[in-house]
Amino acid sequence: MRHVKKCWPPYFQQILDGSKRFEVRLADWHCAPGDELVLQEWDPATKQYSGREITKVVDYVLTTKELEEWGAWSKEEIDKYGFQFLTWKE
Repeated sequence: MRHVKKCWPPYFQQILDGSKRFEVRLADWHCAPGDELVLQEWDPATKQYSGREITKVVDYVLTTKELEEWGAWSKEEIDKYGFQFLTWKE
């Protein structure tokens, strides 16, 4: 399966450079090992895509609800969806 998601510029660049090989997302969608993750660079300040994208093959997925102290999502969202951690092969 193919999944297309936004990726903020600093994280996009780290993925492009190879220093970031994982992604943390709200688990409001299903992803499995072998799926393609297409990350499109998105600037939240300008609300525009840059036109750059990276495709990675998902290697591992961990879904959990134990990380509410992160503060990136509301408790209600975490309770409803949990988290998923994705890694990919280089």
